[in-house]
Amino acid sequence: MAQNTFLQFTELLAEKSGEIITHWYDHPDLVIDEKSDETPVTIADRDAEAAMRDLIRKHYPEHGIIGEEYGRENDQAEYVWVLDPIDGTISFSSGSPLFGTLICLLKNGQPILGAIHQPVLKQLCIGDGETTTLNGRAVAMRETASLSQSTLLTTDIANIEQYQDIRRFNQLHRSIKILRTWGDCYGYLLLATGKADIMLDPIMNPWDLLALIPIIRGAGGVITDWQGNDPVIGKSAVAAGKNLHSEVLEILDGSAPVGR
Repeated sequence: MAQNTFLQFTELLAEKSGEIITHWYDHPDLVIDEKSDETPVTIADRDAEAAMRDLIRKHYPEHGIIGEEYGRENDQAEYVWVLDPIDGTISFSSGSPLFGTLICLLKNGQPILGAIHQPVLKQLCIGDGETTTLNGRAVAMRETASLSQSTLLTTDIANIEQYQDIRRFNQLHRSIKILRTWGDCYGYLLLATGKADIMLDPIMNPWDLLALIPIIRGAGGVITDWQGNDPVIGKSAVAAGKNLHSEVLEILDGSAPVGR
């Protein structure tokens, strides 16, 4: 696992943000606001990110921060923390546990540590590109023999039609066994822990994506953007086991013929 000091600090960030998030989860007084991009936000999102930023400034004042709710500071630093306090705010505000906190540490622009924290279910998945753990226990992608036996997850099928080629997604859908919208970051946790085989998101921001890279790689999987490019600079994600990823890309990116 990556440097122990950063690992322990990541656990601290997860713990402190999780206390705030669980307080507001399914809370009768939770208010859902709408941001300028028409996405939802709550006091839990804002307070959880603020708490993590305060801890980073206290323990690592020379580090940079990129967060969904409060933007960028010192983001040209050697080490930069990338934060999404609640990835899946729609699920969170609806009382569904299919959400999580994303925490990533970049070194010179490359993700060296990533975490998905589901505070309600008390699950903390951490990866460093070599190893991935769930609550301290090593986990790995499962080996599924063929695409026809695979389980495919995605967050929102409507987004696929808006941002990618829906015909090719439909072709992929016809090639797999099970499709479920167990999405946002929790889908990648399911993937990394051997509960599903493929996870797709047609549009993503850096705070949605970067933490996932060392987690999927550490679990033995492959993650790229929708066209097979480096996910670090990507705006979409395709994650799967090594034996399935290239076949998925062939369908999504146009190498395979599109059926009716």
